[in-house]
Amino acid sequence: MRLRRLLLRLVFVLALPAVLVAVWWVSSAGSEDVYWPPLRTILETFPDVWTGERWRDDVLPSVLRLAAGYTLAAVAGVAFGTLIGSYRRVRAVCEPVLEFLRAVPPPVLVPVIMLFAGIGDTMKIVVIATGCVWPVLLNTVEGVRAVDAVMAETARSYGITGVAQLRHVVLRSASPQIFAGLRQALSIGIILMVISEMFAASNGLGFTIVQFQRSFAIPDMWTGILLLGLLGFVLSVLFQLVERRALGWYHGLRAASRRSR
Repeated sequence: MRLRRLLLRLVFVLALPAVLVAVWWVSSAGSEDVYWPPLRTILETFPDVWTGERWRDDVLPSVLRLAAGYTLAAVAGVAFGTLIGSYRRVRAVCEPVLEFLRAVPPPVLVPVIMLFAGIGDTMKIVVIATGCVWPVLLNTVEGVRAVDAVMAETARSYGITGVAQLRHVVLRSASPQIFAGLRQALSIGIILMVISEMFAASNGLGFTIVQFQRSFAIPDMWTGILLLGLLGFVLSVLFQLVERRALGWYHGLRAASRRSR
């Protein structure tokens, strides 16, 4: 029974991608448009373009920048979100500024960040962090604000205060929303990783794709776009595994709630 469920889930997961790939393959099979090469040509070009050297020189630096910027945003977003969500006066003071800053698109800040951080990896990491921090911070604020007051008072009555209360009551209760913000931040981080590498860069996925486009190596450019999609898919799967492990108690409660109805 469990194997059958697993197979059905696998079919549901792979059905739509398989259909889309088949449609792409058929619709582009006879294409003679230089900007819209057949999918077969793109797949044949892929191993020639993304060699071991290019993985080391372009893919790995991009992933490391994404990891650094995403981690920085996650730590800052959870820390400041917890502080703002815990104190009403702090929230009242910070909310107008936060609403103003979150409305500024991170790509617009790239030239400004370049003035202060230069054109190296620091600039790219800061660009990724400035875009990823908002969904984490705002979801953390809402999650902390939604902590059950009865639960907090019960914890206090049992002597659970300070760091212990923050860890076992506040952050644990807010963790589903925190992970929702982290999920949103991951997709934003991938986008900003590419955008940041289009400005004064010498390596990375964004830089390489633009170079292919400028040299009219169109199949090579499409392989880069395909690789970005695969990278996003792999990171999403890894995130889901981490989320399921970290929020096992939450998913267990939801499953028990559904069974009791």
